[in-house]
Amino acid sequence: MESTVTATKRPDQAECAKAMIPVSDVLALIGGKWTIYVVTALVGGPMRFSELLRHIEGISQKMLTATLRDLEKDGFVSRKVTPSIPPRVDYELTDMGRELREPLKMLSHWAFTNRDRVDAARLKFEAAKLDG
Repeated sequence: MESTVTATKRPDQAECAKAMIPVSDVLALIGGKWTIYVVTALVGGPMRFSELLRHIEGISQKMLTATLRDLEKDGFVSRKVTPSIPPRVDYELTDMGRELREPLKMLSHWAFTNRDRVDAARLKFEAAKLDG
């Protein structure tokens, strides 16, 4: 039995870069410093801005606003305004935001499990720089 091997053209760098743009955009958002904290805070259900600000230690009002705006723009978070005085604004994970929990949990687990290995690699790298 004879098999045929077909040569395929190797994609050039521009094609690869173009294909990676959507992935890079989403990973940049998910990898943002505060995104994991906001998504994790909203896992329990809707929260008001002030609740999120108190819940996420170290985040500034400006960074929380920017993070929520980006998450809303990309469809991970919904914003609901209830007319009252003052207006009540609640933030909640969308279906896509809830789907993000599992990959974030896996990534967090991997990071926690491999933290010592990363630290050791960094020390080894610094030592090599001093010796070299």
